[in-house]
Amino acid sequence: MTSPINIIINRGSGKDDNADEIKTELIKLFNEHNLNAEVSIAESGEDILRLVETALKSDAEIIVAGGGDGTISAVAGKIFKTNKTLGILPLGTLNNFSKDLKIPQNLPEAVSVIAENYTTKIDAAEVNGQIFINNSSIGLYPHIVKSREKQQEQLGRGKWSAAFWAALKILRRHPFLKVRLKIENGELPARTPFVFVGNNEYEMNFFNIGRRERLNDGKLSVYFLRKSGRRGLLALVLRLIFGRLRQAKDFEAINVKEITIETRRKQMLVAFDGEVKMMETPLCYCIHPLALRVIVPKEFQTEE
Repeated sequence: MTSPINIIINRGSGKDDNADEIKTELIKLFNEHNLNAEVSIAESGEDILRLVETALKSDAEIIVAGGGDGTISAVAGKIFKTNKTLGILPLGTLNNFSKDLKIPQNLPEAVSVIAENYTTKIDAAEVNGQIFINNSSIGLYPHIVKSREKQQEQLGRGKWSAAFWAALKILRRHPFLKVRLKIENGELPARTPFVFVGNNEYEMNFFNIGRRERLNDGKLSVYFLRKSGRRGLLALVLRLIFGRLRQAKDFEAINVKEITIETRRKQMLVAFDGEVKMMETPLCYCIHPLALRVIVPKEFQTEE
């Protein structure tokens, strides 16, 4: 690799504001691999998008996203279906996307993976023009996220404490959505508190939520929660918050290439890759097979 590698770090990712120290360390690590790394620190979401646009116009063949899933998703949404390759530095809190790709979670090893430059193509998903790499959802979860963030900022509560009280607050209101799920071979009317759309199939059983064995199957994995009373729904939401959902008991699940979610509401709060956004309805989801080239450990490469 002779062209420079563009690296974009999100200052807001992770627990500590140590982006400047990470930048210095990254330049040193890439120099050890005889690679020219151009490291930029993004101060905001808008800054991330601006830096990606600049990188797309450069000679760099690799654009590296350093941050959590939201940062990586923002960069991926700009470079998918281009001739650029996505590199990943897991600098966030959960780093689910990098874990699904089996990318090491410590910085020196993650840099080594980028230096080796083994690549594969994976799917990207979309809802109403918004690209996401992990999952999207409507219903209780986006509202809980919004309420949790407000409690963390205004009341200084920790993440899990804020999530618990946010769940209680949301459940005091009418918690069910009336939606119509339109798929390739028909329609599914549903009264549900929650619809989850994954980019490929998630494991949601045996007390495990969030892992994917494949990201190139070309399918959306759609889960919606079965109707329950308020007490049962509270127990279900707590299992959701703490990652203890059981697929057989809690979910209806379908795998599709496209799905449209219709509702009487003109707008809905939609979560995707840790972010939340108000969107116009209907919500049109689709999959883009093999649209994103990413750098992965050697044992997971599919391209020479």
